[in-house]
Amino acid sequence: MIKDKYINPFTDFGFKHIFGKEENKRFLISFLNDLLELNYKIINISYRNLEKLGLNIIDRKAIFDVYCTDEKNNKFIVELQRSQQKYFKDRSVYYTSFPIQEQSEKGDWDYRLTRIYFIGILEFTFDDMRLKENRDNKDYLTKVQLLDCKDKSVFYDKLTYYYLEMPKFRKKESELATHLDYWLYYLNNLANMTEVPEILKKDDLLQEAFEVAEFLALGKDEQFSYQQDVKARWDNKACLDFATEKGFEQGKEEGMKKSAKAMIKKGLGLDLISEITGISIEDLQKI
Repeated sequence: MIKDKYINPFTDFGFKHIFGKEENKRFLISFLNDLLELNYKIINISYRNLEKLGLNIIDRKAIFDVYCTDEKNNKFIVELQRSQQKYFKDRSVYYTSFPIQEQSEKGDWDYRLTRIYFIGILEFTFDDMRLKENRDNKDYLTKVQLLDCKDKSVFYDKLTYYYLEMPKFRKKESELATHLDYWLYYLNNLANMTEVPEILKKDDLLQEAFEVAEFLALGKDEQFSYQQDVKARWDNKACLDFATEKGFEQGKEEGMKKSAKAMIKKGLGLDLISEITGISIEDLQKI
């Protein structure tokens, strides 16, 4: 039984409930305006179909956490990633190929594209934070664009990736200085809070975001869906702990295969095992 006051935004249900629903889109608009270096303010967004199919019926499909466009038809993919994934950067590039493809037009077309932004909110870090040289790294935000390798100038500015490594965001309440800081502090700490921090009480929008995230404010069906999501999160953590015990943390291919084999014997799903180990489902089927 859930006893926490607020839902965890690092669950699929929690994140989509707060940022992926039409009635709550003001939160996503605020977050995007705070994060992205736009030369205008987003006034409105339209949520798009979260499932994108490949060019052919046999192509692999992509399912986004949040996919929306603004009034200028710029496109935003917001992806929450809870557990470390070996090829997450590859995945993010792959995901942006779908809004590129869907802009093609029949007949005469000059190939002009609207801007595409990928925002990855990560509950892990790209660097191994156990290593001494990385422990004090607080560079939680990485922005990526296509650059000219010679003079490092931006070669193409219509495709931009933002990666937020949330474990590196370690600001305390007294250190919050920007509205983006407010949102990141909210994301990082919401699940463990019992009341709204004083500094965030001054912001009406954040106050509303806390109200929306109250577990008891959810309908019965929503509460059940959230509880199932939390259970999946706990199962995921148990799998990670199990993998650690079996030597998965050694990072050796042999160790990963042994861990995967042990998880398969325990009856865990291949999708979950693939997410944990980075081994493709096709290769897992051969183990």
